[in-house]
Amino acid sequence: MDFDYDLFVIGGGSGGVRAARVAAGEAGAKVALAEGDRYGGTCVIRGCVPKKLMVFASEYSGMAAEAEAYGWSASITDFNWNTFHGKLVEELDRLEGVYRRLLAGSGVETFDQRAKIADAHTVELADGTRKTAKHILIATGGTPVRPDMPGAELGIVSDDIFHLPEMPKRILIVGGGYIACEFAGIMNGLGVETTLYYRGAQILRGFDDEARGLIADEMRDNGIDIHTGTNVLEMKKTDSGAIWTKGSNGHEAEFDVVLFATGRKPMTDDMGLEEVGVKLGRAGEIVVDKYSQTAVPSIYAIGDVTNRVNLTPVAIREGMAFVETVFKGNKTAVDHDLIPSAVFTQPEMGTVGLSEEQAAQQEPIEVYSTSFRPMQTSFAGQQKRVLMKLIVSKETRKVLGCHIVAPGAGEMIQMAGIAVKMGATKEDFDRVCAVHPTMSEELVTMRKPTRTA
Repeated sequence: MDFDYDLFVIGGGSGGVRAARVAAGEAGAKVALAEGDRYGGTCVIRGCVPKKLMVFASEYSGMAAEAEAYGWSASITDFNWNTFHGKLVEELDRLEGVYRRLLAGSGVETFDQRAKIADAHTVELADGTRKTAKHILIATGGTPVRPDMPGAELGIVSDDIFHLPEMPKRILIVGGGYIACEFAGIMNGLGVETTLYYRGAQILRGFDDEARGLIADEMRDNGIDIHTGTNVLEMKKTDSGAIWTKGSNGHEAEFDVVLFATGRKPMTDDMGLEEVGVKLGRAGEIVVDKYSQTAVPSIYAIGDVTNRVNLTPVAIREGMAFVETVFKGNKTAVDHDLIPSAVFTQPEMGTVGLSEEQAAQQEPIEVYSTSFRPMQTSFAGQQKRVLMKLIVSKETRKVLGCHIVAPGAGEMIQMAGIAVKMGATKEDFDRVCAVHPTMSEELVTMRKPTRTA
């Protein structure tokens, strides 16, 4: 059977674009890609990139006071959202242009419209046009979830926060995951009175307890009003245009903006997947094997739509492994174990491997942990603390987990992640000479365990 293409990719995010251009440019495949929104996907357009730029912007607010403690005469006036947002839009436009040029340069044909599956080898575009392909790759990503409650339509989700017409004076953020906590730090740093509701007992569920406890303390010290064990029961618009909310803890208040950061879901709705035999999981994710193949042999899926490890670098690796497997005859499975990651809260967290709680359930461990005031902020009279932590197997001496809460933790964990991934032992860490004076030297100078479990 003759097909229009060797590969048709649905989704123009980081994973889909990488797979498309490598299949076309390196493997010589005839490739097409359809994207109904902007090229670059969640990370580039409405996630990692604009969020990190907002983190940078928000961190300047505290620099004047610190600079004065070091002898500088400094002042920072009000944040101008319009100035920043104009540059942000320009940057996202530039990055989208880069993605489009990469595809065109690799010979990938693009369709700027939504696509869905018609059968095992056929894609139907939004205008009704049908295209056939020997292989179909779904890389549609995920989308924020809006809760089912009275007045929920008055709130915004993370996609919307990059397009606010103006900075609010008061914001309520609902959720306790990394997205909620990152935006709480951002908005607080930009001068917005920030309140966070989370229904659980502690924010950042799933991360190391000691690390998330320190982050919660620091967020509160920074001025964020955190209400744990709390959810929004009701919302309504007031005559003044504010949003009145009532929390499950009885807390009533008015806000200019309510941001729901209560989770994300795979974008699999109305794609014709189950009709052709692609299996979906309980959260709507596409079920795939270790080679990213679905129950339909000609259809594959990568990235957040599979709900495996929802990180941009992982989606890119999955896209590369797909091309190796399908177009280069080299069956390649992505290794999802020991993936370093960073949470851009304030302070930042970097983490790789098991938390103390996870490791203790698995085997006997030693915990090496130290929390202290770093030199730079301590000199300025600030009470900010950082955390350096290693989880070590008693039996093998391998470092099972490394957790850092500190400015630049994301940069540090990238390097620590190499050692942990290689299977370094605590004694391997100990043999490395410290770089002094740094915060990270603590990772190689902790000699006695803080506790065992």
